[in-house]
Amino acid sequence: MPIFRPARVREILQERPGLQRLLVEMADGSTARAYVLTALTGECQPDDEVIVNTTAVELQLGTGGWHVVHWNLAAKEFISPGPDHIMKLRYCSLQFDAGTDELRHPECDLPLGGTPVVVCSVHSQVAAVAAAFAQVAPGKSLVYVMTDGASLPLVISDLICDLKARHLISGTVTAGHAFGGDLEAVSVASALGLAVHTLQADAVVVCMGPGVVGTGTALGTTAVEVASVLDTVAALGGTPLLCVRASSGDPRPRHAGISHHTRTIASLSHCEPWVAETPIEASALPGVRAINTGVVVNVVELMESAGLKTTTMGRTVVEDQMFFEAAASAGVLAGQMLVSDER
Repeated sequence: MPIFRPARVREILQERPGLQRLLVEMADGSTARAYVLTALTGECQPDDEVIVNTTAVELQLGTGGWHVVHWNLAAKEFISPGPDHIMKLRYCSLQFDAGTDELRHPECDLPLGGTPVVVCSVHSQVAAVAAAFAQVAPGKSLVYVMTDGASLPLVISDLICDLKARHLISGTVTAGHAFGGDLEAVSVASALGLAVHTLQADAVVVCMGPGVVGTGTALGTTAVEVASVLDTVAALGGTPLLCVRASSGDPRPRHAGISHHTRTIASLSHCEPWVAETPIEASALPGVRAINTGVVVNVVELMESAGLKTTTMGRTVVEDQMFFEAAASAGVLAGQMLVSDER
């Protein structure tokens, strides 16, 4: 069940379009951090009384640490008309008309024409994929498609904001109930079409936002969505690439080496996706087409040169080098596919 508590805004810590980060004072006098999705509730000012959802923090979830402002009591009403009639967060108290760019861009239904599409299962993989892709295929555009498997607002991702600012991704599409991308899509299938035919992507990286959910079981994780995304890419005429989740720093045995989630995804997919050889033999995965890129990625130098300080589950590149090497290998392979096509 959710937990809602009253608080007062003491300070605005950071803001960008669509997001405010606040320091708030709770009813017991303690201070806490909270963020505001301004597209849903409007902006807050110091001394405003707000209602915050404290559930994630009180449950000590890994994606917690910040309360979420549910409503600003200083606002008697909030009206922000949408572009048409397509609702996201449907049947929740925060449902809103996000619109859909399929209505404006029917070219989203066209085949993908062999476009390489890297599909990831953990949000932090996107950083290494993008940095490696840019190094191998300079001048080529990479578009990010965000699914609704984890966090729904794109604006909450500091990583994607940073990648756009550094021109490592050229655009974003939010699919399903995820929202806040440059373009809004009803489905992952149409999001892929929008990325390729509307945003002119040379390659696409697909991944949920921060906060993958997992239970420790094979199927009880949002990461299994990767299998259906890979199959969708293949059915639409794209080139599906599975980004391997591997770890040299995760203390959980099920994620040591190639994660059990990647093995499950490979077994569920029907399309035989391409997989770049990682520090561990990817050819051991069932039903994939493993290929050696011939490139040894120094991910510490790669991430430093790109100006990225990305972590995964709190671990730096040095602390979990294999995780970032595996993701970078997928970016290398996607870039090589484009470069080889031009020869």
